[in-house]
Amino acid sequence: MILAPGAARETPVSATLDDLFRRALARHPDAPALTDPPDRAAVTDGAPRRLTYAQADRAITALAGRLRGFGLAPDSVVALQLPNTVESVVALLAVMRAGMIAAPLPLLWREQEASVALGRAGARALIGCRTIGQVDYGGLAMQLAAETFAIRFVAAFGDDLPDGIEPLDDIFAASAAGLPATERGGNAADHVALVTFDVTPDGIVAVARSHAELIAGGLAVHLEARIEADAAMLGVLALSSFAALAATVVPWLLAGGTLALHHPFAPASFSRQIADAPRTLVLPGPLVTRLADAGLLDAQGEAPTVIALWRAPERLAGSPALRAGPTLIDVAAFGEVGLVALRRDAQGKPSALPAGRVTAPRGATDGIHVLDVARGPAGTVILSGPMVPCAAFPPGIERGDQPRLVVGASIDTGYACRLNGAAGTLTIDGPPGGMVSVGGYRFALRALQELVEGMGDGALAALPDMLAGQRLAGAGADRDAICDALFAQGANPLLVAAFRARTGARPAQGGVNRNPENPGVASTRHLRGPG
Repeated sequence: MILAPGAARETPVSATLDDLFRRALARHPDAPALTDPPDRAAVTDGAPRRLTYAQADRAITALAGRLRGFGLAPDSVVALQLPNTVESVVALLAVMRAGMIAAPLPLLWREQEASVALGRAGARALIGCRTIGQVDYGGLAMQLAAETFAIRFVAAFGDDLPDGIEPLDDIFAASAAGLPATERGGNAADHVALVTFDVTPDGIVAVARSHAELIAGGLAVHLEARIEADAAMLGVLALSSFAALAATVVPWLLAGGTLALHHPFAPASFSRQIADAPRTLVLPGPLVTRLADAGLLDAQGEAPTVIALWRAPERLAGSPALRAGPTLIDVAAFGEVGLVALRRDAQGKPSALPAGRVTAPRGATDGIHVLDVARGPAGTVILSGPMVPCAAFPPGIERGDQPRLVVGASIDTGYACRLNGAAGTLTIDGPPGGMVSVGGYRFALRALQELVEGMGDGALAALPDMLAGQRLAGAGADRDAICDALFAQGANPLLVAAFRARTGARPAQGGVNRNPENPGVASTRHLRGPG
C-alpha cells in the first residue's frame, strides 16, 4: 500500500527494513542478532533466547508463512502487543516480510484504548503473548478480538494459551524454508510498513509509516550517534512508537550488530546487561542522569554512547549537563510525527532545536536530508520532509468524522515554541494544549476528566512529576470504588492507579498498588488482566 502515489517527496533510501535485515544476514549469518533480557522468566513465559541472524531469519520466515496461511491479504494490518523480548522484533519483521503492515500497541493499553486503536487501524489479526508479569494478556487478546469486528485471527507466544489462540512458539524450531515475495508496484520503500498510534485532544489516531519514512528517522539517530558497524546495542524502550523503533530497531539493522533487549525496568538485570559491554544504549531521556549518577552507565569500564529519548521534548532544554561519562545523543520526539537527534555539546549541555533543513548527521554539507523544522503561524513546531507521514490512515478516513492525523505539506505538532532568529533555533515552551504526558504515555486530559466525572463524585488532575513528567492524581469520596470501576472498564493502569488506595489502606480490587520505587509512577506489577 502506497498512501500517496506519485507524491513529490525526497526519499533518502530505496530499501525496506527486511532488505536491511537480509543484508546483515548475508554478511554474517552466524553472528548474534537478538538476545533476551536475562530476567525473562520474571517478564513472560520461556527461557531467555539468543538468536543468530540465521536463526532469526528462519523464525521470521516461519511466522510470515503462518500469517500468509491465515489467508490474510497483502497490506492487512497485524497488531502486536508484546514485551521487550526477541519475539517483539521477530514479529515486527515477520509481518513486513509477509507483505503486511505491523501495528504495535503500547503495553499499558487495555480494552478501552486498544479496542479503539484496533478499530481505527482496521486490524485483521493480533499477535500477543500469554502473560507479561502477572497480567493476563492472553485473556486481553481474546477480549479485544471479541470487541473488534475486523480481527479474524489471534496468535500468541507462551504456555497454556486460551482456546482460540494460535500458538507461535514453534516458529523458533522451524527449518529453513522459502517464502514467495509479495508482488509490489513502484518503489518497495514507499509502501506502508508500520502503523503506530498517537493521542490527540480529539482522541486516538492511527499514523502510517512507509519503510522510507521509518528508515529516515532511524538514519537521523544512527548517523548523529555515529554507531559503528557490528556494534552491540542495548534497548530499554518498549517498541510501540515511531521514535522507539527509529532509535532502536532501525539503527540495529543499519549497523548489523547485536540488539540486546531489556524489559523496563529491572536494575539488577540492567546491570548484568551493561556488564556485557554494549557500545550503544537506548534509554528514556529522564533516566539518563540518574543512571549516570548511580554509576550504571560505565559499569563495563568504558563509557558508551547513550541515545536518550525525550517523549516530552519541552523538558530537554532543562535537563542537567552530563560532563563526564557517556557520549549523549538526545532524541526529541514530537508525538508520532517526527524526531530530531541532537548530539550534546562539549560541556555536556543539550543542543538547541534547529530550525530549517535538518540533515543526518546534523550540519554535514553532504548529509542526508531527513527533516524540516519550522515555527508555524500559530507559534507551534511544524515538521515536514522525508520522515514525516504523508497521508492520513486508513485511506479515506478524511471523508468521515473519526479523529485522524491532519496531513498537508507540513504537520503541526502542537508544541508551542519561540524562534531564536539570530541563532536559527527554536525553544520549545510547552506540550500541545490539553495533553498530559505520563512516563511516555499521552492522554487527553479533558476526556479522562469526563470519564471520571461520570462515575459520581470523582475528580482528576495532572500534577508535575520529577521523573515521569506529569502524573495523574484522583480524588473522590470512595476512591476504591472509582478504581474498581475504571479497572472493570479496561482503563489504562496509569489512570486506575491515580485512585489507588493510600498507603496502609487496602489495594483496590484488581490489585493496583503503589510503586515503592517512585510513588508518582503507577506500578503495573500487581495489575491482573481480564479473566
